[in-house]
Amino acid sequence: MAHMAYSIDETRQFTRFVAVGLLRSVCLLAVVALGASASAAPAWADMMALDGAWSGGGSVKFPSGAKEAARCRANFKKRGAESYQVSARCASASGKVEQSALLTYVGGNQFTGSFFNEEYKVDGTITVTVSGNAQNVSISTPAGSSATFKLTR
Repeated sequence: MAHMAYSIDETRQFTRFVAVGLLRSVCLLAVVALGASASAAPAWADMMALDGAWSGGGSVKFPSGAKEAARCRANFKKRGAESYQVSARCASASGKVEQSALLTYVGGNQFTGSFFNEEYKVDGTITVTVSGNAQNVSISTPAGSSATFKLTR
């Protein structure tokens, strides 16, 4: 194999060609990375905006099948990178209850976890779907009670 000698101009052109190619590749990777993080941004932004006081209304369904309108006030406090502690006070025609919950971010704009009502010793599951300054909350108990609420800031 013979060794070929290149002129300084040829070497500069080759170096420029390689540098431009690398620059384009880096730019393309940056665009792809920004696109991926931009698509994840709304979920992260929603998660970060969950802290604070929320209130709203909905309904409670009892194991008997009876249904009542209810109002709730909830306070969300960030506890970890992807979790929140929630304390809520709700009222319906049947009475008032207080419960606490621990929520974990599961992806997109959704959190899930468990709740507990100390007074009645009732526990169950809770799912929160966040959309800007509104959230849909769904809870259920093993005994067959359930509730849905729409909370806003």
